[in-house]
Amino acid sequence: KWGRYRHFADYERAVFAKDSKTQVLMISEVQQPLFIKHYDTPPSRFHLLPPGISQDRRAPPDAPDIRAGFRKEFGLADEDLLLVQIGSGFKTKGVDRSLKALAALPAELKKRTRLFVIGQDDPKVFQLQSAALGLGDQVTFMKGRSDIPRFLLGADLLIHPAYNENTGTVLLEALVAGLPVLVSAVCGYAHYIAEADCGRVLDEPFDQVQLNRYLSDMLEDDDARSAWGRNGLAFADTADLYSMPQHAADVILAEHY
Repeated sequence: KWGRYRHFADYERAVFAKDSKTQVLMISEVQQPLFIKHYDTPPSRFHLLPPGISQDRRAPPDAPDIRAGFRKEFGLADEDLLLVQIGSGFKTKGVDRSLKALAALPAELKKRTRLFVIGQDDPKVFQLQSAALGLGDQVTFMKGRSDIPRFLLGADLLIHPAYNENTGTVLLEALVAGLPVLVSAVCGYAHYIAEADCGRVLDEPFDQVQLNRYLSDMLEDDDARSAWGRNGLAFADTADLYSMPQHAADVILAEHY
């Protein structure tokens, strides 16, 4: 029963023990305090890497044309608003929270808002929740796709009220595509949304009422969404969101040469 647990616990201890000779590459600051607390790992052995998102996620010069084609394909009128939630593990990602927030929108706003949920997971329980909330065909569940950049360019807001998330790469993919983000603070990359001023970060502990209010406010305010989108694109030009492999290689090579 405990063999598998002991196996991985031994592996973890070998890496993080106080007297170990390892250097630790971290993709997020979220878990570092936990390792220090449990293993007394010296902070000097941790190396925080920048994100490593692909440059092809950035908004291309023809982004307006891609957006127009996407919205035509999915039958979205100019006044319609599209939310996207992207990532496998719908429960952890907080899809239930998103559905409640959509259902809580003022009637006129809710009527013209749709939600696409994309990821590798069984949507059945969330489809039942959606039906119980009276959302009808406003919510569409899709399997994982290879054309996510089109969705980021065609949508009006990325919603990501996750229960926990070590990083949240899709947050940065939305940022560099110019898509405003509404995210829970537990996500490791949520601080980039605040730094870029390209959306809103929920307080902790999570409050559904706050999510409902933020979502309504963001969808009602076209000018604010435009400004958040511009801020994200500007941040993408100056911040290091792309060089994780190079920094990792630098640490590894410094240890061996």
